[in-house]
Amino acid sequence: MTGTILVTGGSGYIAGFLIRQLIDNGWTVHTTVRSLKREAEVRSWLAVDNDRLQFFAADLEHDLGWAEAIAGCSHVAHVASPFPMGVPQHADELVVPAREGALRALRFARAAGVRRFVLTSSMAAIAYGHGDGGGIYSETDWTNLDNPAVMPYPRSKTVAERAARDWVAAEGGDMEFASVNPAAVFGPLLSDDLSTSIEVVKQLLEGKVPMCPDVGFGIIDVRDVADLHYRALTAPGIRDERYVCSGPFLKMIDVANILTANLGEQARKVPTRRMPDWLLKGFAIFRPELKQLVAELGNVRGGDSRHAMETLGWTMRTPEEAVLATAHSLIERGIVKV
Repeated sequence: MTGTILVTGGSGYIAGFLIRQLIDNGWTVHTTVRSLKREAEVRSWLAVDNDRLQFFAADLEHDLGWAEAIAGCSHVAHVASPFPMGVPQHADELVVPAREGALRALRFARAAGVRRFVLTSSMAAIAYGHGDGGGIYSETDWTNLDNPAVMPYPRSKTVAERAARDWVAAEGGDMEFASVNPAAVFGPLLSDDLSTSIEVVKQLLEGKVPMCPDVGFGIIDVRDVADLHYRALTAPGIRDERYVCSGPFLKMIDVANILTANLGEQARKVPTRRMPDWLLKGFAIFRPELKQLVAELGNVRGGDSRHAMETLGWTMRTPEEAVLATAHSLIERGIVKV
């Protein structure tokens, strides 16, 4: 199956690999960026058949450009969503654009006669607000928004996905819908524009983290995230599906150990000791951005990806391969000096 598809957020990490896979498989791709000033730059690092790729200026919070971007498309992959490094002053700084962007894309998709819509959600919409300790979560679980401890980013992803699903149920008609819910995304880089998750490996390699706090994340390679999106877009019989997209849950010390075990002298700055919880809590008094790490101390938020594997034939790389691909890219591009 081929056709024309809209991939939103074309300058993003996941979107870049998805666009490559779609074009490699014969699709024509429309993609959105906030400003067409970035078009030449993004084309240069995507390095695909430019005749099959068209750029449109569109923003999550405004209607301008959306009708043109989606015209003639049978499928939509709505990948664009805000994901900042720090914690915003107010949750609505993330919640509003995430929710309104998803609903805007859905409304224009319905108007254009789109047959299938795949939303990039997150494990953040699944694994938070369940109390201390955590565990392993599946596509049946939802982040508990009644818990005031849920931080703005997981809150934004949960609100956006729930709003999208409610809208599809009420207004979507025959349009098929699915979400892909990735954990922390690692892997090779297409550009020097780093996603938030890549910063973890960067800071470890640079020695910016003196010791490893007792926090962790499920790890997934960006190439596998793109492939799961592709399968959700193209497999027959998809309707109201949800796919956890997560490999094993690793603590930060595990990631550090992968780097030191495989990179030799290039990993000489990587910390090898665990940070006592009391020390991180002390740092957080003076650095408020660390409070979200304090909230994660000791928690496990793993994902059970069996549904995607069993129904779509999807497979994933090991976390070691994903982490090392990130490190090699950072070093080869000169982003990290070792």
